[in-house]
Amino acid sequence: MKKIFVTFTLILITFFMTQVKAQTTDLQLIEGTINQYFDGMINHNAASFEKAFHPTAIMKWNGEKYMEVNAVKALSDYVNANPTVKTKTRIVNVNIVGDAANAHLELEYETFTFIDFMHLMKIEGTWKIVSKTYTQVTKDF
Repeated sequence: MKKIFVTFTLILITFFMTQVKAQTTDLQLIEGTINQYFDGMINHNAASFEKAFHPTAIMKWNGEKYMEVNAVKALSDYVNANPTVKTKTRIVNVNIVGDAANAHLELEYETFTFIDFMHLMKIEGTWKIVSKTYTQVTKDF
């Protein structure tokens, strides 16, 4: 009976460690995708958006009115039309379940912070951002 218990315990530990390792690997891959997005925003590297986002990814936000656009095109247009500025980035949180994930990000500028909520999917083995919603928070001085 003791051998059965020990064997069962070892099987459970092995299964758990395999699952943890898979999650860690996916987390690292997701962080890589997010860092491609950050590179696009910080260095105004539009090509990085094509690496980070699925081509049909949508970006949504409230400006003067609710807006919904293709993320790659809108972000590329933005960085191509504006100079680089000092930006501090942070991954606040990432949640992963199977081939779906979401990430809460912050991009801090001198007078405001963008709060991004990204939805990611693992598509053909690669994590891609499939949608982005964001808001802008003004800093109090």
